[in-house]
Amino acid sequence: MTKNTSNHIKPLKIPKILVLSSKVIAFLSDKWVTVYASKLFTTPIKHKVPKREIDMDQKSIQQMIVIPEINRKVNIYQYGKSEKKVLLVHGWSGRGTQLCKIADEMLKLGYATVSFDAPAHGKSPGNSTIMVDFIASILEIDRLFGPFEIAIGHSLGGMSVLNAIKKDFRVDKAIIIGSGDIVQDITDDFISKLGLKPKISKLLCQYFEKKYGERMENFDAYKAAEKTLIPTLVIHDENDPEVPVKAGIHIYDHLKNGELMLTKRLGHRKILADFLVIEKITNFIKK
Repeated sequence: MTKNTSNHIKPLKIPKILVLSSKVIAFLSDKWVTVYASKLFTTPIKHKVPKREIDMDQKSIQQMIVIPEINRKVNIYQYGKSEKKVLLVHGWSGRGTQLCKIADEMLKLGYATVSFDAPAHGKSPGNSTIMVDFIASILEIDRLFGPFEIAIGHSLGGMSVLNAIKKDFRVDKAIIIGSGDIVQDITDDFISKLGLKPKISKLLCQYFEKKYGERMENFDAYKAAEKTLIPTLVIHDENDPEVPVKAGIHIYDHLKNGELMLTKRLGHRKILADFLVIEKITNFIKK
């Protein structure tokens, strides 16, 4: 276990105006508020690139590619040169450079990294996206830039890596950081933060199932973990305010060949730059 004394662990809050508007629409119609919630749920926030990521951004070879399956464009970052490659997958409202500290260590280990801004994230165009798009992007990037020895995913990126492996994305090892385990739990939490009744969460899942033609529970990360045979390291913070630690433990419990690292007081994002976390990742890869 690692420990950090940082007290700046706060969950991301939904703006009050969105909470208020959701309640007003819910008063008028369950159907209307479900559609409104679906737009909020699938719209990431594009953040300015922080200083710590600028070096990776400037040193990467970047190009925009099309993901044919979803007809979306994503911005690719190729960082370093090596025959051995690691795929990095950011989480919701993240960027292809978000795992920069991990990327730097991968270079030291002799790996090049490939990462991407998921649809509607970073430099990739669009306003909305969902896990289906993340998974399709991983599979196409593997076809164009693979094969990859290692895949590292944070949050939704971790869920997407496990689901991509279930769809025959082949890597030797996987590292999953701060990831959710059950899609319904994620929608439940989102609807709760909007101040809406729990039934709207079920309606939201039904809405997505009709739109994408597949049950949302098919994307549960713990179910994908059951089919994952490769060595997989799960890292999660006990104080993560956005994805409860039970999610990471649940994923680990369903892995055939898993390792679990629990940290303290790193939250959901600082965990990506923690020295002991990165040391654990490098040791896991070296094995």
